[in-house]
Amino acid sequence: MLIQDSAGIRRIGQIAITVRDTPTAKAFYRDVLGLTHLFDAPPAMSFFDCGGVRLLLGQAEDTAQPAASSILYLDVPDITAAHAVLAARGVSFIHEPHSVADLGDRVLWLAFFHDCDRNTLALMSEVPKEPPTSAARA
Repeated sequence: MLIQDSAGIRRIGQIAITVRDTPTAKAFYRDVLGLTHLFDAPPAMSFFDCGGVRLLLGQAEDTAQPAASSILYLDVPDITAAHAVLAARGVSFIHEPHSVADLGDRVLWLAFFHDCDRNTLALMSEVPKEPPTSAARA
């Protein structure tokens, strides 16, 4: 059996999200989420840096059919603090931050919300478990 060579895929280089209005989406991702704006390109695209992955916001070529979106999981060190900052900026969360999985030495927490085009996004944080106290070990 012949084994194919690797395609050489190293990482996700860019993710695209379809938006209705690029200037409105640009303001949300820049001013509300605080992502670093990189550049704009015609006809209606705006690019951001998200931890080394480029995020493209662009209007659909066929506006008659809305495009489906993937969920962007935005990794944060402190989900409670990030939730408070975004809520103060007017983000309406679907759920408060909550634990969803025990990963052994840490717990995965998520908090879902929508952007200005109703695309679903989520804050995510892997929170280290507290080491057992000496009283609990006795």
